Formats: sequence, C-alpha cells, structure tokens
Amino acid sequence: MKTMKTLVLFFAGVLAGQPAFSDTTLKHDDFARVTLYYKVITPKDYDPSKEYPAVIAFPGGAQSMPMVDRMIARNLSLQAQKRGYIVVVCAATAAGLFYEGGAAVFPAFLDKLLADYKIRGKKFHIAGISNGGLSAFHIAASYPKYFLSVTGFPGYLLNATDARVAALHGMCLNMHVGELDRGWLDTMQHQAILFRNKGMKVRFTIERGQGHVMTTLEGAGAARLFDQFDEAARGCGK
Repeated sequence: MKTMKTLVLFFAGVLAGQPAFSDTTLKHDDFARVTLYYKVITPKDYDPSKEYPAVIAFPGGAQSMPMVDRMIARNLSLQAQKRGYIVVVCAATAAGLFYEGGAAVFPAFLDKLLADYKIRGKKFHIAGISNGGLSAFHIAASYPKYFLSVTGFPGYLLNATDARVAALHGMCLNMHVGELDRGWLDTMQHQAILFRNKGMKVRFTIERGQGHVMTTLEGAGAARLFDQFDEAARGCGK
C-alpha cells in the first residue's frame, strides 16, 4: 500500500508539472468519395461564437495518424493554446498524400471547416513538414483564396509553373530547411530566390546544424512558426 501511495503521488506530481494542452478531437468526413481523418486542436476555453485564427497542417512521411500526433505534440499544441489558435492536422487518405490523390478532399474540406468554425477573416495559414510541406504549398497554390500564409519546414512548391507561382502571390511564404539537408536546401534556396525575384513575400531560413528533421522548430522553438502566422495576419510584419 505504501508503494502504491508513493506511485500515485509521483504520477500526480508529474501530471501537475505538465502544460495544460488545448483540447484535441479526432474527426472524419467524406469528400469526393474519399474519407479524411483529421484532428482539431481548439484553444482552452474555446467559445464557438468567437472568431479564431486557424492553421491547417500536414505531417511528414506517410502522413499517418502517428505522424499527426507527433506533429501536434512537438510543433503545435502548446502554441495553439497559448495564442488562441484553431489548428487542424490531417492524416493521409487512401487516395494518397495531399500533393497527390489526397488533394481530392480540397476545397470541400476547407468549406466544411469554415462552416464548422468561425475562422478569422475566413482564411487559414497552411503549414507542413517534408511531404507535409510539399502538400501545404500544393494546396495553397491550387486554392489560393483560402490562405494567408504557407510554411514548409521543410517544403516547397512542386510543379512550379508560372501560373502556380503566381497563385501564391500575396501570401506570406515561410521556408525553413536544415543546413545539413543538402538536396532540399538547394531546391528550396533556388525557389526562394525565384519567389523574391517576382516580388513575393518570402522568408527563407537555414537552420544551423539541422538535418531534414529540425528540432529547432519543436517545443519552445515552435513559437517561431506561430510568430510567423501572427505576422502574416499583419501582412508579413510589414
């Protein structure tokens, strides 16, 4: 009994020391005969009658639900609560990744979110890691009227035709890549130069000492991502 009491007190202390994360709900809906599973993070004391800024995010790799959970824990949950954001994180569908067949759920999914939640200005920030970063740029270029900013960490625009590049004009573009992630670094750096030459608002950051997975943008470092979302609502801080 003494051991059990000690364990109870120990775990109570551990839990008391943890941050009170925002509420996270697993949801699913069907769009164009494709079932989409996603998690919605709502701020503490969420009031459905109030407007909130919102982020749509995509994890990397296979964009599976474990990757969704990892992205929420490492990059999103704490700042979403602290700053009062709604954050929606999507898992890949049976139709493929979100820059492939999985893109079929858009733009109907965006309209569903706008109907379910009061999104400030009726526009989202969109962000992703690796395959998620490719997804974020792909969806933003395909449906630009819905977005204020695009963030890839890492990530860039595939199939960068003149028309798709032009579709991103007016958004705040944030491109983060690890110093040691040579293939992605070169591609992203060249694309950032292209964007700047066209007068677009782009922040390109090389994360020193980092590879493809950038721990500098996790935990406390994730505040930088949300700083950029905040800046985008003010016109990229300009």
